[in-house]
Amino acid sequence: MARAFLPEDGRYVALLDDTERFMIHGLMQQTRIVLSPEVEPTGDAFADVVASMGVSVASENRAEDQGEDQGEERDPALDRLLPDAHRGDDAVAAEFRRLTEEGLRQRKSANLDVAMERLAAAANDEVALDESQAPAFLMALTDVRLLLGERMGMRTEEDAERLHAAMEVIDDDDPLGYAMAWYDFLTWLQETLTQALMDDV
Repeated sequence: MARAFLPEDGRYVALLDDTERFMIHGLMQQTRIVLSPEVEPTGDAFADVVASMGVSVASENRAEDQGEDQGEERDPALDRLLPDAHRGDDAVAAEFRRLTEEGLRQRKSANLDVAMERLAAAANDEVALDESQAPAFLMALTDVRLLLGERMGMRTEEDAERLHAAMEVIDDDDPLGYAMAWYDFLTWLQETLTQALMDDV
């Protein structure tokens, strides 16, 4: 049975069994894929090497590189993970996104990498985080919840209430119930880590 994150000797430690770690790791992996889509080779060796590190040589062509101008819809989950900073002005929002999105993708991906490494390194079901790893793990949990929430159609408080109400009547084998259970588990885990960090201040 899972145990919440608690401060222990300068670390933050939770107990998560094999299944829990496997599922959380898989959800983090999926979130990282959404944040870091595969970059198609351009034929320019230098540009390809740079792109493989998550950096676009021509940032203004990001949408074209990802096929968004060729009829492919942008994954709506990206708009949850990388929200607009200027919602009242589309032009300003687009320019801000062009200038900042690549760096934000890299930071979020780095957080997920840290979190997945700590899950993989667990010994005796202990997931242990030091002071630098704990905030990264917390941010990774936030992004996984955003992605999972988007996939379930949970975008507002009303959506959340509707989904929780639906849990009372859906079949036991309904995938939505399974997804909702993991969403609630991630929420609980995030809250315990947040509390552990606050208690240790």
